[in-house]
Amino acid sequence: LTSSLLSHKSSKRDWKPLEDHSCTDVPWLLLFILFCIGMGFICGFSIATGAAARLLSGYDSYGNICGQKNVKVEGIVNSGLDLTHKKYVFFLDPCNIDLVHQRIKSLALCVSACPRKELKTLADIQKFAETNGSTLCSYELQPSEYTTDPRAAKLCPNYPVPESAPIPFFHRCAPVNISCYAKFAEALITFVSDSSVLHRLISGVMTSKEIILGLCLLSLVLSMILMVIIRYISRVLVWILTILVILGSLGGTGVLWWLYAKQRISASAVETQIAKDNLQALLVYAISATVFTVILLLIMLIMRRRVALTIALFHVAGKVFIHLPLLVFQPFWTFFVLALFWTYWIAVLLFLGTTGSPVPNEEGFVEFRMVGPLKYMWWYHVVGLIWISEFILACQQMTVAGAVVTYYFTREKRNLPFTPILASVNRLVCYHLGTVAKGSFIITLVKIPRMILMYIHTQLKGKENACARCMLKACICCLWCLEKCLTYLNQNAYTATAINSTNFCTSAKDAFVILVENALRVAAINTVGDFMLFLGKVLIVCSTGLAGIMLLNYQRDYTIWVLPLVIVCLFAFLVAHCFLSIYEMVVDVLFLCFAIDTKYNDGSPGREFYMDKVLMEFVENSRKSMKEAGRGGVAEGRELKPMVGADEE
Repeated sequence: LTSSLLSHKSSKRDWKPLEDHSCTDVPWLLLFILFCIGMGFICGFSIATGAAARLLSGYDSYGNICGQKNVKVEGIVNSGLDLTHKKYVFFLDPCNIDLVHQRIKSLALCVSACPRKELKTLADIQKFAETNGSTLCSYELQPSEYTTDPRAAKLCPNYPVPESAPIPFFHRCAPVNISCYAKFAEALITFVSDSSVLHRLISGVMTSKEIILGLCLLSLVLSMILMVIIRYISRVLVWILTILVILGSLGGTGVLWWLYAKQRISASAVETQIAKDNLQALLVYAISATVFTVILLLIMLIMRRRVALTIALFHVAGKVFIHLPLLVFQPFWTFFVLALFWTYWIAVLLFLGTTGSPVPNEEGFVEFRMVGPLKYMWWYHVVGLIWISEFILACQQMTVAGAVVTYYFTREKRNLPFTPILASVNRLVCYHLGTVAKGSFIITLVKIPRMILMYIHTQLKGKENACARCMLKACICCLWCLEKCLTYLNQNAYTATAINSTNFCTSAKDAFVILVENALRVAAINTVGDFMLFLGKVLIVCSTGLAGIMLLNYQRDYTIWVLPLVIVCLFAFLVAHCFLSIYEMVVDVLFLCFAIDTKYNDGSPGREFYMDKVLMEFVENSRKSMKEAGRGGVAEGRELKPMVGADEE
């Protein structure tokens, strides 16, 4: 028995916040590095095979790269030309867009200059070629033959030729008139039956772009202000939420019973089957609402004390942002890194779209296609998009967790590092990149099957039977729920890693045990807290939308300002979501630290709490309530000692 107790004691590992640091999950870091090397190989391969030159300089329908000498393609006429002085790609029919194959369905030629004014006839096209030396018809036609050769109807552009200008860096002639793009949008937006409506919407956006930019900046400022003041209004928000939920549930139930009573009186006079069905439906609704209301009120009664913890955590989270102001800028850095990576990914994707060997298509023109195992590089590239994006987001979570853990478990706030955020980034880079790689890979494993099922569901829409459609949706929903649960567990695992410097699996297990032991508290924080943050998002969107309505109302240059307002509101919601998600992340980290603090410390000498004064008051009130209820508590006379400097705020 003694040996078993000793082994149990030795197997039990105590939490030792910030005492030592060691590298975690090194094999996963090596695997991630190898994967990134593979991503780099794809980029290098596409550039080496000429894809970068074809993408940037452009190529015509015969496989010639504009602006250079070319090699003859067997079986293709007009290939292998010297186009050194023809540096721009010109489409004979630039608005003929094939939505199915996602390309411009038109003959492409290399020209020396784009038509900077509208050309209405073949004579104008001929004059443009003679004046500027830029031949807009196919290579086999000479400018002198434009108006006499019958082949000109097929080998010359459709006229009138719209005014166009070269796209910067990509050497393509694009129409200047926006109507061409509006027609493309009409094909995508099928609910717009009147094309003039879409034109007015786009015109409204272009006219009010300064106001849109200003309102987007306003939403950014409001989000940053809300993150600072939410600590002072959290208690008010909780009371508002509680009152609205109680009034809404009671009022809804009362209205249903009132409608049932009214319908029953009127149904007694008119005996019809429809009236009986409506009466029965109302009875079912009223009973269901009553049961729901009773259960909801019981849950709120049970969890009323745990709501106080949510309020306290929100208050402390506000203090965290005061001590760690760089936390506010975390969404900027994350978005900037993601934008850089997505730009790189899209560029390589475009390279892959133009890489491969020249192959004649059905129309006798050239397409570049990859053959053999190389054609599966697309899948590798797509997996890289998901894994590396999740890796970047996980780095943000680990950085925030490390900074908040440093704040919480530093007894003397004056001893905090000069920049806890940079210190957290340093620990992440030196010790925990492998843990982040492993956690992000687990999310990738769940996300990929869900995306495949969503793609299958989209492709089979209208073709599969009801049973198959239901099964697909159920699988997609289950994978989505699993992804959300794993994301939440990963975030807490990162916090445990930041505290104890343990590997991912150990940290996830330790965090899971703590969360299970505090299941009701977790439920309270994830319901009340999330709804409070949702109210904050609604507040920012409504404030920005109201300001937008007032400003856009004074615009007289366009008729429809619905689309600018929608754009502003969507941007405001995204900005609010990014900033308040950081706030939510801080609250979750604080809760795990608080749960660990209360589990391994009791306020006695040598085991003083790390927690803030506000959380200390919550613990004291909880213990007093437990004593009064006769359910035990802490021995009389034990003094609860918070961390030094916790009551500075």
